[in-house]
Amino acid sequence: MSGKTKRVANRAAQALRLAAAALRSSQSALGAYFRRLCGRMDKPKAVTAAAHKLARLIYTMLTKGEEYTDQGQGYYEERYRERVLRQLAQRAEKMGMKLVVNEQPA
Repeated sequence: MSGKTKRVANRAAQALRLAAAALRSSQSALGAYFRRLCGRMDKPKAVTAAAHKLARLIYTMLTKGEEYTDQGQGYYEERYRERVLRQLAQRAEKMGMKLVVNEQPA
């Protein structure tokens, strides 16, 4: 199977991809999300995934009539860190171990 993303003639999809590619230098939560995706996968797939996230946000704003408020890059990274620590603790518990927090910065 090919790893490439398909070319689409849909103008809305192209606009969302363009907006998602511009997130690379953004200091928002979406920018942090995009950069994290780029670290895990190749850039075209990360652009498509970020565009899909933007599409979901836009759909939610249109259907529910809510405003989008960006919490910022720091908020996103703190939530991501908490999620990773919780997953590590669960994995350690499955193996019969206990995760201990080191109070001193490494």
